[in-house]
Amino acid sequence: MSPARSERYLDASVLLPTLIIEPATAAVYEFLGGDNREFLISDFAAAEVASALSRLTRMGRLQASDATARLADFDAWRAATTAPAEIHAADIRLAGAYVRRFDLALRAPDALHVAVARRLDAALVTLDRRLAAAARELGVAVEVPTMLEGLRESPQG
Repeated sequence: MSPARSERYLDASVLLPTLIIEPATAAVYEFLGGDNREFLISDFAAAEVASALSRLTRMGRLQASDATARLADFDAWRAATTAPAEIHAADIRLAGAYVRRFDLALRAPDALHVAVARRLDAALVTLDRRLAAAARELGVAVEVPTMLEGLRESPQG
């Protein structure tokens, strides 16, 4: 399902495959190369990306110098090709209400992504199955840059 709107808010699950090879990497690159799309990234999503690379470094799966270089590339790409999505206090309050909806099974970081996408009237782009289902339940448009079997649960950073 593709919404009529052209703005897409990217969460960390869809950003990470641009920095490390994952099963969804090719699909994410294809999605990001699409026409007439404006991509929005919050500082919070960028911090989650850095956290994920830090975790890989702590686990010994990525050298610190490599993680630093990848984050520099990410920062340059983000500055050149995306627009910032500011986090407002109202987004945090709405995320708090979302996590109190226990049927949604949302974690606070994911709820914050949904709240920001909702305020911006942007489609939420994610690879996270639980987040996609919850966002749809809350009336937020969702786009997934890969087939359903490529979806995953939220990584712990």
